[in-house]
Amino acid sequence: MFTLRNKMAVALMLAMGVTMVHAEAATGAKDIVIVHGALTDGSGWRAVYDILTKDGFHVSIVQEPLTGLAEDVAATTRVVDQQTGPVVLVGHSYGGSVITEAGADPKVSTLVYVAALQPDAGEASGQLMSKFAAPNNAMAATPDNYFYIPADKFRATYAQDVSASEAQFLASSEVQLAQKAMGAPLAAAAWKTKPSYAILTTQDHVISPDLQRWMYQRSNSKVTEIAASHAVFISQPAKVAHVIETAANSVK
Repeated sequence: MFTLRNKMAVALMLAMGVTMVHAEAATGAKDIVIVHGALTDGSGWRAVYDILTKDGFHVSIVQEPLTGLAEDVAATTRVVDQQTGPVVLVGHSYGGSVITEAGADPKVSTLVYVAALQPDAGEASGQLMSKFAAPNNAMAATPDNYFYIPADKFRATYAQDVSASEAQFLASSEVQLAQKAMGAPLAAAAWKTKPSYAILTTQDHVISPDLQRWMYQRSNSKVTEIAASHAVFISQPAKVAHVIETAANSVK
């Protein structure tokens, strides 16, 4: 037969248990959505994907059409909407512009920029790139206005710290970017209202390290510097995964 003291003790234990369950459920994010940049597709993120999934995260990789900012944001939003919990949204290169706008989605809790553009609302990606001199002169355009890097210049420009065979594959599978995507101003800048992390690649020949530093200081992102090329997600996947996991674990 329970005494009043017994009942009070059970009630207290139940209350503590409920509190503990709620605290555990509310800590950390398990859903990670990765948005690749221009010129490569999501397959290059396999090593990062493997690390994150092994560590218990649910990872989705957006395959953008790269035909325009609106289309790329829509492709990202479709994937974000399929997630069940708070989302850590990761963007590389031009993908940083995409996550900056798509990150306004209420499911997105935190942003991670990997050698990525980070425009403000009303600012276009190309406008942002013009603030600092481009670290290369390799970029070319097709007659119908798509950007690409010629195959013989790809490794030195994009992936100088990646094996020759891997860089050749990247060049042979290059995904060209519509020029209009770089000229479209963003409708929103999620980094203004949500926490952001950034990887600054100090050996980057695509997006100037000086531009990266300027953008990440403007947004007050938590910055990790890595001595790597623009293809840091291939050359140093463990370090990239670590930053993403840090961002995910910070979600309250």
